[in-house]
Amino acid sequence: MSLRTKLKKVLPSISITEQEALDAGDVWLEGSIYQGKPDFDALRAVPAAVLSADEQAFIDGPLKELLGMIDDTEIQNGIHLPEYILDFLKKERFFSLIIPKSFGGLEFSPYANSTIVGTIATKSSAVAVTVMVPNSLGPGELLLHFGTKEQQAHYLPRLANGRDIPCFALTSPEAGSDAGGIPDLGTVTKGMYNGEEVLGLEITWDKRYITLAPIATVLGLAFKVVDPNGLLGGKENLGITCALIPKEHPGVELGNRHDPMGIRFYNGTTRGNKVFVPMEFIIGGQKNIGRGWQMLVSCLGAGRGISLPALGVSSSQVAFKGASEYAAVREQFGLAIGQFEGIQEKLADIAGKTYLQEAMRVLTTEGLGMGLKPSVVTAIAKYHMTEIGRDVLDSAMDIQAGKAIQNGPQNTLASGYVAQPIAITVEGANILTRNLMIFGQGVMRCHPYLQSMVESIHSEDKNADKEFNRILRKTVGYSVANSLRAFRLGVLPFTAGANSALPEVREYEKAAQKLSAKLAVYADFSLLVLGGKLKQAEMLSARLGDVMSFLYAAMASIKYYEQKVASSEREQAAPYFHYATRFALQSAEQALHKFLDNFPASGTRKFMRFITMNYSTKMPKISDDLIRELATQAQLDTVFKKQITHLVKPVEGDGHHINEQAYKAKMGCLDLLAKVKKALRAKTIKPAIRFALTLDNALVANVITEEEYAQLIDYNKKRERAIRVDEFDFDMNLLDENAKPINPLKSVVNQ
Repeated sequence: MSLRTKLKKVLPSISITEQEALDAGDVWLEGSIYQGKPDFDALRAVPAAVLSADEQAFIDGPLKELLGMIDDTEIQNGIHLPEYILDFLKKERFFSLIIPKSFGGLEFSPYANSTIVGTIATKSSAVAVTVMVPNSLGPGELLLHFGTKEQQAHYLPRLANGRDIPCFALTSPEAGSDAGGIPDLGTVTKGMYNGEEVLGLEITWDKRYITLAPIATVLGLAFKVVDPNGLLGGKENLGITCALIPKEHPGVELGNRHDPMGIRFYNGTTRGNKVFVPMEFIIGGQKNIGRGWQMLVSCLGAGRGISLPALGVSSSQVAFKGASEYAAVREQFGLAIGQFEGIQEKLADIAGKTYLQEAMRVLTTEGLGMGLKPSVVTAIAKYHMTEIGRDVLDSAMDIQAGKAIQNGPQNTLASGYVAQPIAITVEGANILTRNLMIFGQGVMRCHPYLQSMVESIHSEDKNADKEFNRILRKTVGYSVANSLRAFRLGVLPFTAGANSALPEVREYEKAAQKLSAKLAVYADFSLLVLGGKLKQAEMLSARLGDVMSFLYAAMASIKYYEQKVASSEREQAAPYFHYATRFALQSAEQALHKFLDNFPASGTRKFMRFITMNYSTKMPKISDDLIRELATQAQLDTVFKKQITHLVKPVEGDGHHINEQAYKAKMGCLDLLAKVKKALRAKTIKPAIRFALTLDNALVANVITEEEYAQLIDYNKKRERAIRVDEFDFDMNLLDENAKPINPLKSVVNQ
């Protein structure tokens, strides 16, 4: 019995849905990371993302106008988005960011799409999600890639100008992440349509969690197709299929709503019982029966790399801007709280991770802008950028404390804090993304021979043994080369290469090379020792996925620092860059050690440690000095800080504006504040209970001039407003019998 035959008996075959997921999308930078040689030349060759003139005009025009219209407190105290917001989104074609101009769309780049969604999210999560969905996985993208010319000509112009609102229904109560388990069924049959008998499908479905379903005019639907009577002349089970069905089609039920954590975007259910649809409703026509999962996976990667990461970045930028301004303005024990090391530790973490988020957003959308659909990279972006967003928000909530837990127009964190778990859950919970998708897809897509080997093992071709042996020889040679390279870098770490023109970058480039070399060895031995069991060893495989992810993040950090930071601003950016890159490299190294510590075969574990010389942590550390340096830099009003919080665009009178005005006022009178404090220490003036009275004493004592007094009083008024929280007059006459507000609450502080 040949080795191939033996392996065939013990290795599970790849399911149809797994194969379609593997076949969809492209391998990009993650391939070189997995194989032990991060391709920094390819990284630096990626064209830098820039906004076109049309994209910038849209951001300066309709987007700016939209931000001025949004009152998130009104939205959250209402039932749904106000009609005037929806009408504006339709009129200004916010739902057509990805639709070509030839169909009346805006045809913006992935970078612009991400920037627009992220900017909206800084003001309202509900509005951002409403804009995000039609420009992500949905009928628009499916039609662009797979629709017939007739379907494109009919639907795309209507989607572009808002005459049609789309939704896409995939998730069923019995099948969330397991697409292969979809119970929704379409049976090939004949029925009546437009007064004549035609071939079509009788579909029964029950879907939930469908964004925009309550207001959708056209329903995208995923279901399984069966042909029990052989009307199509082939097999009975034909696979997952996607159709586009008008809301008014007989039998379609759209409308019942969910309440996603009180975030007022439209989300609900759709059902249908034995609804007959003609074959022309199938996206791409009858020939696309059974191609639904392949269609979905190929489109899902791009949407996953834009929309959900944009929400994570948005959360981080809002948290960073708000926390840094609050830390500079808020005083306790006579000091700005940003001078306390406990606050500095949190603030530095927020700042460094916000930089990392923006770097990953830019690099990922740059890859998508090249026309690539890297399914592993977009899974990395979705998981880590939403998780980092959650982590950053937690730290910002700690810094702002009581201010952060009181709802109202001045609370810039609450909406994102509540909405973040929603972004994490969309398209599969992050547990799924981390434990099954990143390394699960990465190991098959990024290994140069593994997928071909598995296919040859299960092949029925008469030359299968010969083909398997050929691939096996290449695989052994690849693994031996990886082991020798990792051993060399372990024994002689100075031999790692680096091509950066910047000395401060080379250290990190070399570190990435060394970690990647270890990853390649551990991945090979995992496959050799665990084989098909690696699929079930989710904690082990997830850690290898973490290594891939954090090395991708480190590469993004490096590219951003080299290409997006002006040489004149490198001094400002350096602490952010060092913190972010060290965080990514340390996280990758920790994942490697956790993997080794828990690898089940002790002999193999010892050999892997030896061959990679991996006995202790070696990555550059985040020191207390770096934390203090970054926390100080984060509280300064610099050009670079504006660059990595650029999604936050304050509108006069909103919470962002109130905070920013107080912060800028303080930055403008630091020398005057120092003069007053010096006089207090010298006892030239007496301190008063309130700072305004202290300023009165300083004016009387001629410590400050009338003009300086006016400037300090102006700052103090803005400071007092910024540290206050909203309070409400609960008029019982405005409550119904269930003690619920009849009208949205109005703040009595910030009117």
